[in-house]
Amino acid sequence: MSWQPRAKLQVIRERARVYRQIRAFFNNRGYLEVDTPVLMPATSTDANIESIVVADPARSLYLQTSPESAMKRLLAAGSGSIFQICHAFRQGESGRLHNPEFSLLEWYQVGYDYHQLMAEMELLITTLSLHQCSFNRISYKDLFSQSLDLDIDRLTLESLRGRCLQMVPGTNVTELEFDQCLDLLLTVVIAPSMQGYQFVYDYPKSQAALARINEDDSSVAERFELFFDGVELANGFSELTDCDQQRSRFEQDIETRSERNLPQHAIDECLLAALESGMEDCAGVALGLDRLLMVLLGLDSIDQVLSFRD
Repeated sequence: MSWQPRAKLQVIRERARVYRQIRAFFNNRGYLEVDTPVLMPATSTDANIESIVVADPARSLYLQTSPESAMKRLLAAGSGSIFQICHAFRQGESGRLHNPEFSLLEWYQVGYDYHQLMAEMELLITTLSLHQCSFNRISYKDLFSQSLDLDIDRLTLESLRGRCLQMVPGTNVTELEFDQCLDLLLTVVIAPSMQGYQFVYDYPKSQAALARINEDDSSVAERFELFFDGVELANGFSELTDCDQQRSRFEQDIETRSERNLPQHAIDECLLAALESGMEDCAGVALGLDRLLMVLLGLDSIDQVLSFRD
């Protein structure tokens, strides 16, 4: 058994440098650094995320999948723009790009929308890279149209399953839902051909998560993801502030989890109460710091940036 760290000391020092620059970047822009609990009484209802449950005889507790809920409660309490460097946890995620415990940078800028937040991300990553970086932006619909010649607004589920079977041979498509098919094509077929930093924005309304719906085009949500050479680095939104809409989405999540025979989680009533009290319009994003370090240092496995991984 080796007691030695997996990451080289040079990489550990580089992580420290990146963290210092992150803090300087946000402090200079008037953000407040916050710290919220890792252990929470509520967790994500998203059917694509599995939480780690902590045994407690008194009540159910979860290691946070992200600090989003707690940070939004701070926003509703009047914190103003905030950021946090923290650890998050997800069950069953392990591999070259995944670890059950991972590092996140999450921030919320009051008064911003998702396009303004993408611009701020460009500035941050260029700062951390120590050289000028270039970024491309493309809408979700245009990405599928240009990459696969697919008009996702006109596709039926049957035809989309057929394209999945054609492009990803051997896949069992019979039980895949529409958005699962799109995610399969994006992850397996489109992403590997991406080059450099690529923002994908205006995700379908059905994939809105905690993002608000676009006022000019109700078929899309004001959501974006950032990729580098096809590796997802960040997920951001113009944040949904409507309590009733958010409750409806949580209820749909619970129904989806039931249909897939996944563990059930109670709705986060504290978050809904915070939204009901009033939260300023803002945009927020979660950026995976382990993967970003891989990009900045030209490494190809998350193991190479983690001090320890058992």
